Amino acid sequence: MERLESELIRQSWRVVSRSPLEHGTVLFARLFALEPSLLPLFQYNGRQFSSPDDCLSSPEFLDHIRKVMLVIDAAVTNVEDLSSLQEYLTSLGRKHRAVGVRLGSFSTVGESLLYMLEKCLGPDFTPATRTAWSQLYGAVVQTMSRGWDGE
Repeated sequence: MERLESELIRQSWRVVSRSPLEHGTVLFARLFALEPSLLPLFQYNGRQFSSPDDCLSSPEFLDHIRKVMLVIDAAVTNVEDLSSLQEYLTSLGRKHRAVGVRLGSFSTVGESLLYMLEKCLGPDFTPATRTAWSQLYGAVVQTMSRGWDGE
């Protein structure tokens, strides 16, 4: 990734990372609105959530949001050398496959990420920033998708 794109990603992430839980909740609320079929994948102690709001307010799910935001944070930190996260991201892909996530759902997650960034950054979410984030997310998913290889 070029320096300018890396800088755009870092600058925009600084704003988001001030309140990761709040912005992560926006991301997942959008995800459930776009792909409601993902909701049943989230179960804790065998308990199904009755609605996205029910899920988004559970302590276990808030933990999941925190973890997702930490993964994005790691990708931003290593934006110039994502290969250093290769093993970690591939293993994360395997974990998602094991709980029944379809690889195709990650494009909806990507849309939800861009939506969250746009809501958070407003006019600062420029076309160049959107492109930079799309490239970073694409690279992360490409690495995670190795966890689905050999299906």
